[in-house]
Amino acid sequence: MEKETIVSGIQPTGALHVGGYLGAIRNWVELQDEYRGRCYFFTADYHAMNEPETFANCATYRTELGAELLAAGLDPKKITLFHQKDVPEVTELCWMFDTVVPVTFLERMTQFKDKSERAKTVNAGLLNYPVLQAADILIYGGDRVPVGEDQIQHVELTRDIARFWNNRFGQTFAEPKPLLTKTARVMSLNFPERKMSKSIPGSAVFLADSPDEIRAKVRKAVTASSAEDSMPAGVANLFELFAEFGPAEEVEKFQKQYADRSIRYSELKDAVADHLIAYFAPFRARREELLRHPNEIEKVFQQGAKRARAKAQETMQIVRKKIGF
Repeated sequence: MEKETIVSGIQPTGALHVGGYLGAIRNWVELQDEYRGRCYFFTADYHAMNEPETFANCATYRTELGAELLAAGLDPKKITLFHQKDVPEVTELCWMFDTVVPVTFLERMTQFKDKSERAKTVNAGLLNYPVLQAADILIYGGDRVPVGEDQIQHVELTRDIARFWNNRFGQTFAEPKPLLTKTARVMSLNFPERKMSKSIPGSAVFLADSPDEIRAKVRKAVTASSAEDSMPAGVANLFELFAEFGPAEEVEKFQKQYADRSIRYSELKDAVADHLIAYFAPFRARREELLRHPNEIEKVFQQGAKRARAKAQETMQIVRKKIGF
């Protein structure tokens, strides 16, 4: 039996932070060995167009993200790594999907509801975002999509779109399934009730942050709470980070100190910072070296794009034949 195909993407909207690393990139690195030769990972630059402020720097962000993905351990010999823009067939398939998916299915998407409530203007791209996402997955024959629980809805819509298409034009696409990943829910350092975000100043530890920057950010992490009967959200977040990057025995030591109320939060913060600094030291060095040779980064992604586009063109030949084009 042929091994399943994995598809996932990430927007080039700025530097990677610890939350994004734990939520996606670390998992990609693990999957590339299990699904060697069957992973399609890409920078989602078409999707990034929905964020005009950050998209203005898309070219720079794309190069930096490329360097960071490679520095984090993604191996182009094991996976197909490319920029979404270099496979224009995906936008053709997106349009075709637009003709079969009911608008009501798009309007009920949680992400659309949340973002449209905050946006000054709601563009059609925000509504159609999950249709393009479905095209991203199905054009490469994606069987599994690595997601956290909060993203299952998008995979379910992709399954719906595949079904709508198959019912109208005949069996063409398999219905992909979510590949649920165990991800730490990393919260903002300064607003621990919200997820870590690059859009909130002081919220995130970036993988490329210097040791001094990491230490300064972690030391400012919120630990206070008005509740006395439960662990404050900020403290829980520090322990979550500690558990991911520090040795278990050291984490346990601080947990016992918390339980008997002898804990010094300044010491906890310094310990968390120390392990973050040490863990990402090889990443920082590799990233710095890669960014000295941006043409080499681009070469890697162009080679990946050739493989991705060949697969996309193969799919589109079948799709066009199905609809009589």
